Amino acid sequence: MSVSICTIGELIVEFLAKHKNQGFSQPGEFLGPFPSGAPAIYAAQVAKLGFESTLFSCVGNDDFGQMNIERLRNEGVNTDGITVINKAPTGSAFVSYRNQFERDFIFNIPNSACGYLSPEHLDESLLSRCTHFHIMGSSLFSFRMIDSMRKAIKMIKKNNGTVSFDPNVRKEMMNIPEMQQAFDYILEYTDIFLPSEGEIHYFSDQKNASETDIVKQLINNGVKHIVIKRGAEGASYYHANQELHIKSNAVEMIDPTGAGDCFGATFVSLFLAGYPVEQALKYANASGALAVSRSGPMEGISSMEDIAKFLAR
Repeated sequence: MSVSICTIGELIVEFLAKHKNQGFSQPGEFLGPFPSGAPAIYAAQVAKLGFESTLFSCVGNDDFGQMNIERLRNEGVNTDGITVINKAPTGSAFVSYRNQFERDFIFNIPNSACGYLSPEHLDESLLSRCTHFHIMGSSLFSFRMIDSMRKAIKMIKKNNGTVSFDPNVRKEMMNIPEMQQAFDYILEYTDIFLPSEGEIHYFSDQKNASETDIVKQLINNGVKHIVIKRGAEGASYYHANQELHIKSNAVEMIDPTGAGDCFGATFVSLFLAGYPVEQALKYANASGALAVSRSGPMEGISSMEDIAKFLAR
């Protein structure tokens, strides 16, 4: 089956604190810049697997923007949907690690170049070639971005395409009202929902609802496939007539950034390409494991050959 996946959202550079518990309140050393942004990592992983991948975003007319475009192009991503603008610099994120699982961020996204992305930046001829649209919750930081997301969903669905949604919730961004307001809208059109274990409870009307109850509610409301990412505990797949759980792959945790994006890109790509659910889930789990074993947000993307070798060990 021919798979052409497009996604939309932030394309930024990321700086990583050199030492754990370094924080932001005092001078310290940072590593970077690294190409980053959850949609960009997702798009790069899709392309690395050999599928057609298009990213819609904006970068500034600066070296950071050019670096991002060149990196994505080298990975095989169609960068024709990326607009270079003069009115703002390329977005950025600074990351400080408390431990292997907890991170603090300082984002410059809504007021950066990608914050100016609007429906007018979405080339309809490019969109019409896409059979699937993926949206990240972290990208829903402005009305312009939400309007762009609506345009993309409308066009993809009109062409009988499918939609996947990864909430990708960041605590630093949950005070943005536009983001919260967009979640319900997206879920109405979502075919594949990819929350983490800690995010699923954001999507229930009942305060103390169990995960099982929330999954049933989402499926009853029209979400066809739900994949819950459980990190070191593996992953779960739910469908109206199927439930599947797989264990994780043991690896040394170096950097968790991008692992969920690689997982989602791998599952969605293989699932849409007709791979059995169990194989798509196993490959997605391995993709996430490979991602955490490398430092840098986009440095851990993996090819089909990389994943197959990893699983054969």
